[in-house]
Amino acid sequence: MPIRTASLHRQIEKNGARLHRAMQDRIHSHGADDPPSEQEQVLMEERRILKEAQATRHAQALQPKPKAAKIVKEARPAKEPKAPKPHKEKAEKAPKAAKPAKDHITRTEKAAKKAEAVAAAKKAAKKSAKP
Repeated sequence: MPIRTASLHRQIEKNGARLHRAMQDRIHSHGADDPPSEQEQVLMEERRILKEAQATRHAQALQPKPKAAKIVKEARPAKEPKAPKPHKEKAEKAPKAAKPAKDHITRTEKAAKKAEAVAAAKKAAKKSAKP
Protein backbone atom coordinates (compact mmCIF):
# COMPACT_ATOMS: atom_id res chain seq x y z
CA MET A 1 0.00 0.00 0.00
CA PRO A 2 1.47 3.40 -0.93
CA ILE A 3 2.44 5.92 1.72
CA ARG A 4 -0.02 8.82 1.99
CA THR A 5 1.53 11.83 0.32
CA ALA A 6 -0.99 14.58 1.10
CA SER A 7 0.67 17.38 3.04
CA LEU A 8 -0.51 18.89 6.29
CA HIS A 9 0.63 22.38 5.28
CA ARG A 10 -2.87 23.59 4.33
CA GLN A 11 -4.42 22.26 7.59
CA ILE A 12 -1.70 23.95 9.66
CA GLU A 13 -2.26 27.19 7.75
CA LYS A 14 -6.03 27.14 8.40
CA ASN A 15 -5.49 26.25 12.05
CA GLY A 16 -3.02 29.13 12.40
CA ALA A 17 -5.54 31.58 10.92
CA ARG A 18 -8.26 30.41 13.35
CA LEU A 19 -5.83 30.58 16.28
CA HIS A 20 -4.75 34.09 15.30
CA ARG A 21 -8.40 35.21 15.05
CA ALA A 22 -9.16 33.73 18.49
CA MET A 23 -6.11 35.44 20.03
CA GLN A 24 -7.05 38.80 18.49
CA ASP A 25 -10.62 38.47 19.79
CA ARG A 26 -9.32 37.78 23.33
CA ILE A 27 -6.79 40.66 23.21
CA HIS A 28 -9.38 43.17 21.95
CA SER A 29 -12.07 42.13 24.42
CA HIS A 30 -10.10 41.25 27.58
CA GLY A 31 -6.56 42.56 27.05
CA ALA A 32 -3.19 40.93 26.44
CA ASP A 33 -2.68 39.99 30.13
CA ASP A 34 -5.74 37.69 30.19
CA PRO A 35 -4.93 33.92 30.03
CA PRO A 36 -5.71 32.08 26.76
CA SER A 37 -9.30 30.99 26.31
CA GLU A 38 -10.46 27.38 26.03
CA GLN A 39 -10.90 27.78 22.24
CA GLU A 40 -7.31 29.04 21.92
CA GLN A 41 -5.97 26.11 23.93
CA VAL A 42 -7.86 23.60 21.74
CA LEU A 43 -6.47 25.26 18.60
CA MET A 44 -2.93 25.32 20.02
CA GLU A 45 -3.14 21.62 20.88
CA GLU A 46 -4.48 20.80 17.40
CA ARG A 47 -1.65 22.84 15.84
CA ARG A 48 0.94 21.00 17.94
CA ILE A 49 -0.48 17.62 16.86
CA LEU A 50 -0.49 18.67 13.19
CA LYS A 51 3.12 19.87 13.37
CA GLU A 52 4.21 16.60 15.02
CA ALA A 53 2.44 14.60 12.30
CA GLN A 54 4.13 16.73 9.65
CA ALA A 55 7.55 16.17 11.24
CA THR A 56 7.02 12.39 11.37
CA ARG A 57 5.98 12.37 7.71
CA HIS A 58 9.10 14.33 6.76
CA ALA A 59 11.26 11.88 8.72
CA GLN A 60 9.51 8.92 7.09
CA ALA A 61 10.05 10.42 3.63
CA LEU A 62 13.80 10.57 4.29
CA GLN A 63 13.96 6.84 5.08
CA PRO A 64 15.15 4.55 2.27
CA LYS A 65 12.32 3.03 0.27
CA PRO A 66 12.05 -0.74 -0.15
CA LYS A 67 13.26 -1.84 -3.57
CA ALA A 68 11.87 -4.65 -5.63
CA ALA A 69 14.02 -7.71 -5.92
CA LYS A 70 15.73 -8.14 -9.28
CA ILE A 71 14.31 -10.89 -11.42
CA VAL A 72 16.90 -13.48 -12.29
CA LYS A 73 16.15 -14.84 -15.72
CA GLU A 74 17.15 -18.35 -16.55
CA ALA A 75 19.41 -18.56 -19.58
CA ARG A 76 17.94 -20.42 -22.52
CA PRO A 77 19.89 -23.31 -23.94
CA ALA A 78 21.66 -22.50 -27.19
CA LYS A 79 19.83 -23.60 -30.32
CA GLU A 80 21.41 -26.29 -32.40
CA PRO A 81 22.42 -25.01 -35.81
CA LYS A 82 20.32 -26.27 -38.70
CA ALA A 83 21.90 -28.59 -41.20
CA PRO A 84 22.83 -26.78 -44.41
CA LYS A 85 20.51 -27.45 -47.32
CA PRO A 86 21.96 -29.25 -50.33
CA HIS A 87 22.81 -26.92 -53.20
CA LYS A 88 20.38 -27.26 -56.07
CA GLU A 89 21.74 -26.87 -59.54
CA LYS A 90 19.64 -24.67 -61.70
CA ALA A 91 18.71 -25.87 -65.14
CA GLU A 92 20.25 -23.65 -67.76
CA LYS A 93 17.72 -21.86 -69.88
CA ALA A 94 18.18 -21.32 -73.59
CA PRO A 95 18.82 -17.69 -74.45
CA LYS A 96 15.83 -15.88 -75.86
CA ALA A 97 15.82 -15.00 -79.49
CA ALA A 98 16.31 -11.32 -80.24
CA LYS A 99 13.18 -9.45 -81.25
CA PRO A 100 13.10 -8.21 -84.81
CA ALA A 101 13.64 -4.49 -85.22
CA LYS A 102 10.55 -2.39 -85.75
CA ASP A 103 9.97 -0.76 -89.11
CA HIS A 104 10.70 2.82 -88.27
CA ILE A 105 12.99 5.58 -89.45
CA THR A 106 16.06 6.29 -87.36
CA ARG A 107 17.00 9.77 -86.21
CA THR A 108 19.78 10.16 -88.75
CA GLU A 109 17.51 9.01 -91.56
CA LYS A 110 14.89 11.55 -90.44
CA ALA A 111 17.48 14.37 -90.43
CA ALA A 112 18.74 13.40 -93.92
CA LYS A 113 15.19 13.26 -95.28
CA LYS A 114 14.41 16.68 -93.78
CA ALA A 115 17.59 18.18 -95.30
CA GLU A 116 16.63 16.77 -98.72
CA ALA A 117 13.14 18.27 -98.41
CA VAL A 118 14.57 21.69 -97.50
CA ALA A 119 16.99 21.55 -100.46
CA ALA A 120 14.19 20.50 -102.84
CA ALA A 121 12.02 23.35 -101.58
CA LYS A 122 14.82 25.84 -102.27
CA LYS A 123 15.29 24.51 -105.82
CA ALA A 124 11.56 24.58 -106.48
CA ALA A 125 11.33 28.16 -105.29
CA LYS A 126 14.20 29.17 -107.58
CA LYS A 127 12.63 27.49 -110.61
CA SER A 128 9.33 29.21 -110.11
CA ALA A 129 11.06 32.57 -109.82
CA LYS A 130 12.56 32.28 -113.40
CA PRO A 131 9.48 32.05 -115.72
